[in-house]
Amino acid sequence: MSTPPLASGPEGPRALRPLLDTVLQALDEGTRARGGPLPAGGPEAVAARMREAVGEVLPDHGDPHAPRTLVHAFAEGAADPAHPLCAAHLHCPPLAIATAADLAASALNPSLDSWDQAPAASELELLVAAALAREIYGPRHNPGTAPDSLITTGGTESNQLALLLARETHGGSVRLVCGANAHHSLARAAWLLGLPDPVVVPAPAGTLHPAALDEVLSHLPGPLLVAATAGTTDAGLIDPLPEIAARCAAHGARLHIDAAYGGGLLFSDRHRTRLAGLDTADTVTLDLHKLGWQPVAAGLLAVKDRRDLTALRHRADYLNAADDTEAGLPDLLGRSLRTTRRPDVLKLAVTLRTLGRSGLGALVDQVCARAREFAALIDEHPGFQLHARPAISTVLFRPAGATDDTVAAVRRALLTDGRAVLGRARLDGRLWLKATLLNPHTGPADLAALLHLVAARQATLVEGHTTR
Repeated sequence: MSTPPLASGPEGPRALRPLLDTVLQALDEGTRARGGPLPAGGPEAVAARMREAVGEVLPDHGDPHAPRTLVHAFAEGAADPAHPLCAAHLHCPPLAIATAADLAASALNPSLDSWDQAPAASELELLVAAALAREIYGPRHNPGTAPDSLITTGGTESNQLALLLARETHGGSVRLVCGANAHHSLARAAWLLGLPDPVVVPAPAGTLHPAALDEVLSHLPGPLLVAATAGTTDAGLIDPLPEIAARCAAHGARLHIDAAYGGGLLFSDRHRTRLAGLDTADTVTLDLHKLGWQPVAAGLLAVKDRRDLTALRHRADYLNAADDTEAGLPDLLGRSLRTTRRPDVLKLAVTLRTLGRSGLGALVDQVCARAREFAALIDEHPGFQLHARPAISTVLFRPAGATDDTVAAVRRALLTDGRAVLGRARLDGRLWLKATLLNPHTGPADLAALLHLVAARQATLVEGHTTR
């Protein structure tokens, strides 16, 4: 057997072209075979089809048809976020331009743990990280204390880093204070870092209550880290950031804002005012694989004062020897807790430069508009109940008069059918169906079709229950 070709080097592009044709054709055929947003049949049926396609994972002799076979099966068995009826989670359909750029990152395979593995990528990361930090904190700062950001794998890593930096800034001890609406990754980060159990502040309307926060901060000994949310995962709600920031300032508490979802509103002239107060935070989490339409992963942790990042400095002689650093080779280890890191920054840079703020803002405006349209459609339908006007692009609704068991059963039936992918959220003591609209190509007809499917599936379930 001849030596397989490589993806980079002089022969790399030539070797990739026929393989890309194969992969793209298999993607197309697999998508057509699926026929909907999700493979039909439920977990057991999907698993059986995948086992059949894979066969022996590590055979004695290779199969030249494996790329086509496995990519076809992968696509046929996928939940496709580009399908307009796939709307359960903060799982965006990636832009073609970002995905194409990601191919270059995979082919060249830089690793951002030392300059000699990623000469251009390391500089590109610094440029993009600084630009996105300025987008959050504004342009005018003292160079020594200017904001900065780190590229992460997403909100979970960013939130963990935020707690770590807060702990180190306060000499190794800090207490997390967060709302009942906070993302689960914050409590897990506190556990992972050996911090005390978080103090959870009530969020009776789905957002952190400033008066309740003030009461908690008045009685807790410091140092304290308050975590607010700009875009909850259940309803996309945004905490009252200016009021929370004022309470933190009054009590000397550090502020972190988890804007993994809502941070994308920054790109929209129409919606960015919803994030007033974001720039007061010491740290901010942002995910561009949500309202940024990037392939996973594309997270960010922004810091108001870059000096906070000194806590991450680390020395490994084979990667950042002191004499190499003194000679001018950039030290990259302090820009992540990870060692090997792929250049996720390339797809971000290509997207930002290609679309610009106006292009990304237009996408944000489109999905927010679709959410309002869907909410209006639900509100006007006598068979459905709307939870509330959408805050960003998430809409919660339920069949009128249905029990929680029926709501859950409708969702699972749609998943098993492969016809629609909806999420679930429990608010106000009841279970709601959740539509998270991140596809800018979704249109009014798609929204009407989604509502029709839910109504039809509920009717079928009710009829089946009645006949029994």
